[in-house]
Amino acid sequence: MKIVVIGGTGLIGSKVVAGLGEHGHEAVAAAPNTGVNTLTGEGLAEALAGASVVIDVSNSPSFEDAAVLEFFETSTRNLLAAEKEAGVGHHVALSVVGTERRPDIGYFRAKIAQEKLIEDSAIPFSLVHATQFFEFARRIADGATDGDTVRMPPVAFQPIAGDEVARAVGRAAVGTPLNGRIEIAGPERFRMDEFFRDALTAWGDKREVVTDPHAHYFGAELGEPDLVPVDGATLGEIKYADWLGSAAAE
Repeated sequence: MKIVVIGGTGLIGSKVVAGLGEHGHEAVAAAPNTGVNTLTGEGLAEALAGASVVIDVSNSPSFEDAAVLEFFETSTRNLLAAEKEAGVGHHVALSVVGTERRPDIGYFRAKIAQEKLIEDSAIPFSLVHATQFFEFARRIADGATDGDTVRMPPVAFQPIAGDEVARAVGRAAVGTPLNGRIEIAGPERFRMDEFFRDALTAWGDKREVVTDPHAHYFGAELGEPDLVPVDGATLGEIKYADWLGSAAAE
């Protein structure tokens, strides 16, 4: 089965391509650096020819509110139109746990817009909502840094390994379209401030983590359940400490 992975050269996309290939599928990595641009439409028709499934794990180069909304709306419209022309039978998209609870967060609002376009199209679909990736923990800490301190809210946090996200996306792609969504999260639930306090210690990072209920994430204050699944999520098996040890050994 030919499966085209939009964003297929990125962190999650490259893992999805590799996993599908190991299971005998023709997995095609589609991204601007492979000649496929969903914003302009360049290379889309050629890449999608003969494809049964399209997976979209692409991301906006800018997280500024207007830019990220423009990216997901334009990219998704162009992609869905090309899929319709190519006769693609299943569209899979990676999104974020909690989008529907916090539409005031610009990035979440953009993902909601993307999902609505997918849901309103005639193409059968599956949405995979994931929590934050282990691989982005340092970036989250850097974004919350104020001088020598990292300001984090005392809210629930349940990150997941990128490998497990990729496997979940791959399984969704080769399964029957859900015409709905699944949620995936890591096996451990932390308080966000405590997670980063322990993580910085493990990294050998001397910055101090300060608990701040008013600390911002993507420009907004967070409530206790905003970043975690409510119930019924599929949980991964890889714990952060084990993942960090494996990453350090590579």
